[in-house]
Amino acid sequence: LTQNYIGCNGPIRAYILAHRDAIQLWRTLMGPTRVFRARHMAPDSIRGSFGLTDTRNTTHGSDSVVSASREIAAFFPDFSEQRWYEEEEPQLRCGPVCYSPEGGVHRAAGSGDPGPA
Repeated sequence: LTQNYIGCNGPIRAYILAHRDAIQLWRTLMGPTRVFRARHMAPDSIRGSFGLTDTRNTTHGSDSVVSASREIAAFFPDFSEQRWYEEEEPQLRCGPVCYSPEGGVHRAAGSGDPGPA
């Protein structure tokens, strides 16, 4: 997904991350919101490595499940969290997973997408 987002200086990519601790794990990878703090406290984080200023800190991540649901609905209006948990998530737990560049999603191997090369 590439689109202009208020406050962005260029194209963006938006993703839905799925993991029990996705919010905390992603926030750890991003590093502190304040770039100065990120450079000193988490220099290997995304913001510590690539952030320019506090408003140009290279990345965004939801701070709660409620925020994530709201932001997912804004970027992916056709996404159904309930359908994902009922239909797609169980398939992903059954075996190998492959990335589909056409759809920009991960799918269970054998679900119509070719397996790993």
